[in-house]
Amino acid sequence: MAIKIYKPTSAGRRIHSVTDYSVLNKRVKTPSSLIVSTAKAAGRNNQGKITIRHQGGGHKQKIRMVDFAREKMNIPAKVQTLEYSPTHSAFLSLVAYSDGEKRFILAPDGLKVGDTIITGERTDIKPGNRMMIKNIPLGSNIHSIELLSGHGGKIARAAGTYAIVQATEGEYALLKMPSGEIRRVPGNAYATIGQVSNLDWMYVRIGKAGRVRHMGRRPQVRGKAMNPVDHPHGGGEGHNPIGLKYPKTPWGKHALGVKTRNPKKNNKFIAKRRK
Repeated sequence: MAIKIYKPTSAGRRIHSVTDYSVLNKRVKTPSSLIVSTAKAAGRNNQGKITIRHQGGGHKQKIRMVDFAREKMNIPAKVQTLEYSPTHSAFLSLVAYSDGEKRFILAPDGLKVGDTIITGERTDIKPGNRMMIKNIPLGSNIHSIELLSGHGGKIARAAGTYAIVQATEGEYALLKMPSGEIRRVPGNAYATIGQVSNLDWMYVRIGKAGRVRHMGRRPQVRGKAMNPVDHPHGGGEGHNPIGLKYPKTPWGKHALGVKTRNPKKNNKFIAKRRK
């Protein structure tokens, strides 16, 4: 994959770049059952109250229904497309199983149209095949990892991400996560071989504010640019530091470093914390 840069015909064009989509191949019509159109929540909950600020607008998107579980065991599937998805940073592949069913999957790096992939307890070690973690050789790159067997892939699904199988200990396997954390995962959980496609996605430069609005993100105003009545960081003449013990939200709560994990559920699975 590569990054595409244009001639600097404007200030926004000068510093922006896009993913080169010329490598994608989409010649097969997508089944309508795999595409869904939904109304955008714009950061609001089921009561209509804003729970996530700075969201709204954006281009209309059609959501591809991706099969993260891939529970069709020992049935070979042929890759028909390698295509773009507006709601995923990674590329998707439409695969056709030998029984006639079609599904979308996350496309691993190196997967090509015409390749055959399969899910089973033990399969060949090649990108796109899915198997039990305990049967994957140590040092292999994997993605779309289950935290519990049968619950579908939950970890390492973004573009370019992967985890590394480091060891097996009884019923568990030790995986080095994309964050650097070493975590215990059940050995009978499934994972897909390879690294997620679109490796250069992290190097794309947005370039201009309008492109951010197309993504559904609204402007953010710094707290220190406000008045004291509007934000704890506000007030003062000219440029001033926030002058507090810690950064705060507009409502006075901690804005950084807030722990969101449940230690009772997670601590026993963490062998080494991320730095």
